[in-house]
Amino acid sequence: MKETQREQLKARLQDIPAGQVAVQIFRLETSEAGPFAAKTQAITQGKGCREVYPLFPGAELSINAFLGPGAAFRHQPDPAVLEIDYCRAGRVGWAMRDGLSVYLGPGDLSVHGADWCADSAMEFPLGYLEGISVTVDLNCLDREGPALLGEAGVSGAALRQQFGAGKPRTVPACPALEHLFAPLYEAPVHLRRPMAVLKVQELLLYLSHLDPDQKQLNQYLSPQAEAIRAIHRQLTGHLDQRVTIQELSRQYHINPSTLKEVFKGVYGMPIAAYMKEYRVRRAMELLRETDAAVAEIAVRVGYESQGKFARAFKEITGCLPTEYRRSSR
Repeated sequence: MKETQREQLKARLQDIPAGQVAVQIFRLETSEAGPFAAKTQAITQGKGCREVYPLFPGAELSINAFLGPGAAFRHQPDPAVLEIDYCRAGRVGWAMRDGLSVYLGPGDLSVHGADWCADSAMEFPLGYLEGISVTVDLNCLDREGPALLGEAGVSGAALRQQFGAGKPRTVPACPALEHLFAPLYEAPVHLRRPMAVLKVQELLLYLSHLDPDQKQLNQYLSPQAEAIRAIHRQLTGHLDQRVTIQELSRQYHINPSTLKEVFKGVYGMPIAAYMKEYRVRRAMELLRETDAAVAEIAVRVGYESQGKFARAFKEITGCLPTEYRRSSR
């Protein structure tokens, strides 16, 4: 279950008012704000925070945390700016340019020119996100970039040709990405900026040698993703009903295999496993917040017998509903 991560994030953001994104820029006294921090407008139905670290000329890193259904970001559509996004926890999807939707799960990364997401909607399918964004002005990198990158043959022109000229590129979770980003979360705050300076150079070096034939995450047409979101709203809004894949396929005019593939791409789990976890998560809320009988809660979340509900609950949480209610109170 992801409840621990969600609850920890809720506690961390408790002082931020709903509908706001708190931005804190960590910079040296002589440095300017990064290329995007002061020019990006963030709008959210939930709440969030961003720690922004200007690094070297034209480059910045932002450590992000959001709680809610999603956020929208508006900035200039500059193809000379490379945006790199890493999902640490939760899940995130973008409705980008040309009707393209890209989804990342824990450990995944995407790379694209800033013209692809200039006025994009960012969705958090699981209700929260922790991650890192890196922006690099490729023209500035060529003019004033760190000498070490030039010595390694990493140039803004080459990166733009590799990542900025076509569709967004994705990299599935792997040990190399974990090695790159995990130390930033482990470092004390006063060491994050110098560490980020090193890590972003390491990241650009890694991307410059990325195999063009390396497997990518699936990308979807936005109408497909919207159909899946509608299916999700129907399923989660009527937990007392059981609907088959075939019935959903006919109702939404989408092939059953495509439905299953895109649902997993958007929400990170097969539809049956996701709904089982969702029902249990909703039951946990009802056990904590109401005095309803366990048998009644079982029916409300879609189980015809208390025994089946108890087995599913224990499989997901490791304890019985009655035990959970006692411990949560």
